[in-house]
Amino acid sequence: MNIGPEDTIVAIATAPGEASVSIVRLSGSEALAIADKVFECMAPCPSERASHTVVYGHVRGELGKVDESLMIIMRAPRSYTAEDVVELHGHGGSVCGRRILRVCIEAGARLAEPGEFTKRAFLNGRIDLVQAEAVLDLIRSTSERASAAALEQLDGRLSERFEDLYERVLMETARLEATLDFPEDELPEAVLPAIRQSLSDIAADFASLLGTWEEGHLLRDGALVVISGKPNVGKSTLLNALLGSQRAIVSDIPGTTRDSIEEQLVIGGVPLRLVDTAGLRETEDYVEQAGIERTRKLLEQSDLQLVMFDLSESVDLSELADYDPVKTIVLLNKADLSNRDRPSPSGPSPSRGSEFTFIETSLLSGHGLTLLREKLLEKLSTNADLSARPQAVISERHRGLLDQSLADLNEAMELLALNREDVIVLAASRCRDALETLGQATGKIYQEALLDRIFSSFCIGK
Repeated sequence: MNIGPEDTIVAIATAPGEASVSIVRLSGSEALAIADKVFECMAPCPSERASHTVVYGHVRGELGKVDESLMIIMRAPRSYTAEDVVELHGHGGSVCGRRILRVCIEAGARLAEPGEFTKRAFLNGRIDLVQAEAVLDLIRSTSERASAAALEQLDGRLSERFEDLYERVLMETARLEATLDFPEDELPEAVLPAIRQSLSDIAADFASLLGTWEEGHLLRDGALVVISGKPNVGKSTLLNALLGSQRAIVSDIPGTTRDSIEEQLVIGGVPLRLVDTAGLRETEDYVEQAGIERTRKLLEQSDLQLVMFDLSESVDLSELADYDPVKTIVLLNKADLSNRDRPSPSGPSPSRGSEFTFIETSLLSGHGLTLLREKLLEKLSTNADLSARPQAVISERHRGLLDQSLADLNEAMELLALNREDVIVLAASRCRDALETLGQATGKIYQEALLDRIFSSFCIGK
């Protein structure tokens, strides 16, 4: 995408469908000139008005009046994109916004690409790349906690941490390269150990920032929680009970659920992707086999697993042998049965059976659901402090860059541990590599392909 000084973009900034207002946004050097062509109001005309003013009037095209509208003017650099921006607020609905959009394009604007307004804000220096990504996180947030974390990031909290690391690595790289100016064998003995210690301190802060990824993953993607077990143990009933609605079909017929059913649920401010799966059993049915294979793949990818047993049937605890106790909760359903009505557990217990979390439930009455919600949060908090105040947290892209940068710093420290002047050039080179990688996080260093990949995920109009 090439953005030139004469390139003015336009898009509908509001969601489609019935609404009270539809907003069409213009941004670029010709935004006010286009407003002069399409917006009819009392004098003075839009291009002669001050920034941050609201004007009542009508949008007009070649065929006459298009819509009654309010116009908001935001002159550069005091706008979202740091360019001249004009917003036309017309009536909502599926037609009005498109009519205003059409006359703006006829007057010389170009339809914006996905995320192009935010991309311009980045290219014009109003926000960095970390903050730009926060815009999308804020739009996509599905819980109060996720929204608060995204807002922290948009306010620059995460950018400040990246900037601090960047400046400190830059300082130590400069110190290393300065040692190359010393005559041979005249470098003070304490210099290299001191730089290595500083790099070690920086590496510890890298690790601290990397530690926020788990919470970031939970808030952005949602924890993948997979319900598994034999047919008819109550998996679909559990999904319906947690959602509070009849989402999945419940039947006494084995194999009713042949494919996975995924629904969103928020518990304790954490979004969950709750998946009801096909019952695990031997079957000749090809369609059911495909569902069971998908269940196994989902279990491999899951953050948490809810394994269900039916207390009215024989409970074989050896089936837990392939499950990880750390991310598994075992549900013993139909706990309303008296002990004498329950078959004795059969089969050898798994070697780590005592490490599993067991909960007795009676899903028809709701017994055990409150405890299950508590245990779900407890499990999810193993690697992320979900009780603390929401914070700006790194994404998968940030984690990859930090991992790579930290690896380069560790190599530099290993070289400096030799305490020899002949390794300084190599150590400095590793620090420069770490610096360049770190710069990609906030966009100090970027390639057009990276920007296209990030901003193509945005909706048009943002």
